[in-house]
Amino acid sequence: MWAELLPVGRSASSGGYRRFAWNSADAECRAWFEEQARARGLTYELDRNGNQWAWLGDPTAPGAIVTGSHLDSVPDGGAYDGPLGVVSSFAALDELRARGAEFDKPLAIVNFGDEEGARFGVACIGSRLTAGVLSPEQAYELRDADGVRLPDAMEKAGYDPAAIGADDERLARIGAFVELHVEQGRYLTEQHPVGVASAIWPHGRWRFDFHGEANHAGTTRIEDRRDPMLTFANTVLSARKRAKLAGALATFGKVAVEPNGTNAIASLIRGWLDSRAADEPTLTALVEEIRQAAYERGERDGVRVELTRESYTPVVDFDGPLRDRLAKRLGGVPVLPTGAGHDAGILASAVPTAMLFVRNPSGVSHSPAEHAEEADCLAGVAALADVLEDLACQ
Repeated sequence: MWAELLPVGRSASSGGYRRFAWNSADAECRAWFEEQARARGLTYELDRNGNQWAWLGDPTAPGAIVTGSHLDSVPDGGAYDGPLGVVSSFAALDELRARGAEFDKPLAIVNFGDEEGARFGVACIGSRLTAGVLSPEQAYELRDADGVRLPDAMEKAGYDPAAIGADDERLARIGAFVELHVEQGRYLTEQHPVGVASAIWPHGRWRFDFHGEANHAGTTRIEDRRDPMLTFANTVLSARKRAKLAGALATFGKVAVEPNGTNAIASLIRGWLDSRAADEPTLTALVEEIRQAAYERGERDGVRVELTRESYTPVVDFDGPLRDRLAKRLGGVPVLPTGAGHDAGILASAVPTAMLFVRNPSGVSHSPAEHAEEADCLAGVAALADVLEDLACQ
């Protein structure tokens, strides 16, 4: 399975992946998921929001145990973030069948669409729509960098955007959701290649618009300039300093420049801030400090600054009894928080959810250098099989 997925959407120049929502690489990944489901005799289903499901047992019965993750990527992302969870889910089912496990609850494997938000700027769109966290009206307004609307992209890919929206009936049939994911950090050790998640830090994305005045780079005097690049650069440095003081995280990882000419002073800089903290008061205060720094510098530079919150996820504490049950079943593995968002975090408000992490020796994620050793991946499959057996079998 892993070998089949590796070449899909991989850039020859960077070695990273470009599997974005509703593009050709995404379509190949979706076709692969359906093939895996049908090869195992599972009932394949596409829900109203474009998420894929593979069912063992009655999809309409209550108390289903669901596992899975996502197959899309960030720009030039790694091979493991998302796909490891989906591949491991199919492998765990194979392991349970080899054990002769007898299921007394329906089991489903899911591939949630557009988890990374790489194309339309909002993370976890598939699970957000399903949980009602993102409304159809909000989704219809999302556009990619080329101005393509989300519903138009879905329709071009052969899906019906008119059907998207909250899926309360489906969520009511889920007894628990367990997502396996590569660790995005470096906390697990060789002695403990698998861990259980305790919580997800609150996090969000904010867009800063710095409005200046376009002009000639070679003829405009310094004192006559209204250069938004200066305000933006100062804001980036301020974000780093304030995040470090707060024990939090703040990253400007995406920027758009207009008119984007080498010999032109920019008229507009758009910079996207990703910020995360251990608690919501710290995160709120941090973003406000960054905003204030941007506005103050903008006044000095003659630049108007606007701030728009594009997405926000409050702190997620995973279901306590389920988390403790997983940790006990796996023999007291480490229980640790994470600063990364996941579909499991979105669904946590509607169904009991938990997460397993597989050791990442490099600690690198969202990069081609992302890696997990095969032995650790197999340990993750065994752990997921043990958990699913405990939850779904007699």
